[in-house]
Parts: sequence; structure tokens; C-alpha cells
Amino acid sequence: MSSISTVGAVAVVPAAKARRQRFRFVANKKAAAGLIILGIYVLLAIVGPWIAPYDPGARGDQLVQPPSAEHWMGTTHLGQDVFSQLLAGTRSVVFVGFFAGIVATVLSVLIGVTAGYVGGKTDEGLSALSNVFLVIPALPLIIIITSALSSAEDWLIALVIGLTSWSWNARVLRAQTLSLRRRDFVEAARATGERTWRVIVFELLPNLTAVIASGFVGTVILAVLSEITLAFIGVTSNTTWNWGTILFWAQGQQALAQNAWWWFVPAGLAIAVLGTALSLINFGIDEFVSPRLRSAGKTKVKTTSGQTVRMRIGFTPVIRKEVSK
Repeated sequence: MSSISTVGAVAVVPAAKARRQRFRFVANKKAAAGLIILGIYVLLAIVGPWIAPYDPGARGDQLVQPPSAEHWMGTTHLGQDVFSQLLAGTRSVVFVGFFAGIVATVLSVLIGVTAGYVGGKTDEGLSALSNVFLVIPALPLIIIITSALSSAEDWLIALVIGLTSWSWNARVLRAQTLSLRRRDFVEAARATGERTWRVIVFELLPNLTAVIASGFVGTVILAVLSEITLAFIGVTSNTTWNWGTILFWAQGQQALAQNAWWWFVPAGLAIAVLGTALSLINFGIDEFVSPRLRSAGKTKVKTTSGQTVRMRIGFTPVIRKEVSK
């Protein structure tokens, strides 16, 4: 009876440990805070235009009025509700950021991993392609393309940003793939006759997940800032609401000179908080894959044997092993 219970306990412990390992990333405080904030933004992007109290483009009689019970974030020079504009603009910002991130991540994975694993002429050709896109100035190219089009919609802006921002992540993935393709588990998979695509999908990509996720988050930040910049300088259409459009009209109507802080501060704070959330997720990914970063700042570390060691700068911890008499 005791042997059966022991076997059951041994089977339960690894399963529980595996579940804890699976959710270790979410347990990270930085990552959890970033995911919660990002989830709020995604929710507002979905329901924002529906819950906006006013039509963001509708004019009113209350011109350049400070926040009040009727208009929570004040009004513009045309009596438009700033809060409604902020809610309506969230969808455009989130859509462009994620769509551009997906496009750039897919291209970087396809080109970077393929170049690093296949090698030879394929590696040289794909690396040359990455180098060409690496030196192309992305923002001026986006300005030229969007200015040449009569109507630059969100999906087109996101597509252009994604097509011009994949090269750096591809270079990083190529370098990581070069270090992984000669590992024992990859050689064993090739020795058993596994096809190339199965080796890449089931052996390499799981070990590159953190790098891919980090590159995706970085591309989302770049895409959000690029779209807001394009709207702020007036390159894209000013009839489609996003946070850059709000800042464009605030700057054009000299909101700062009129002390109309409510016109531009909420949009600026929304940009800052979204960037902070994405950065926290990126920090969480770094700590998840790096034990050195994960244990940084901790004064007490628990060893594998269950002992607790106090870490002090300038001292090497000594673990005393008790000898049974």
C-alpha cells in the first residue's frame, strides 16, 4: 500500500511542477502588470467606439472647455469631446501595432530561421536581403508610400510598417539558430530522419519562443510610435481618429498656448502607459529566459536542496552540508 502511494506522489509532484513552470511567466510581476494594462487597451479597442459618449467628430457649442461632468476630458476648438476621440482612436492604434507586429514577426521567423538553419547560398542570399532592409530608413519610406496613396487606411499603414521592420529581428533569429543547429537534440532529430520543416518547427522554434516574443513586442512599440508620428505630422488622413490625430489638431490649434492641457495630455498619457505596458512585458520575457535577471535583486535564494542562502554583494555564499552521525 505504501509503495502505491509513493508512486502516486512521485507522479503528482512532477505534474504540479510542470504546471508551475508553465505559468512562471505570468507569475512575474512585471509581465503580469504589463499584460493587465495591455488587456485593458485591447478591450477598449474592441468596445471603445461603442461606449464613447459622443460622436468623436460631432461639433458642439462648448468650445475649448475644461473637463466637466458632461465632458470628462474637455472639448476641442470645435466643441468635440476629447474622451470620445481617445476611445475611438484606441482601436486604430492597437490594430496597427498588432498587425504590423504579426507581419514583421512572420517575416523575421521565415527568413532568419531559414537562413540560420539551411546555410550555404540560401543563408548568403537571405542575409543580404536582411542587410538591405536593415539600412533602409523605415519612416521616410513609409511617409513616401502613404503620401503617394490617395487614402492610406490602417491596414495599409500597418502592412508597410511590418514590411520595413523585420530585418533586425531576422538577424537576431539567424544568430540564435546558428548556435542551436549543432546542438545534440537537433543532431539526434536529423539522425532519426526527421524532415527539415519538422526539425525547425518542433526542435528549433520552441527554443526561440522568447526571442520571437521579444521581437514581436519591440515591433508593436515601433509600429504604434510610427503610426502616431505619421498622424501627428499630418501624413495620414486626419478624418480617421487615433491618438496622433488628437495631437495633430491640438498642436495645429495651439492648445498649449491656450492652456488647454486636457486636449493633449490624455493622449500623451495613453501613449506613455501603452509603451510602459509593452516594455514591462518585454522585461518579463527577459527575466523568464535569463535566470541571472530573474534572481537579480533578491537577497535570499533557495537552493535545490531546500536551503536558503542570503546573498550579499562582495561575498561568496558558503553552503554547509550537514553530515549525519
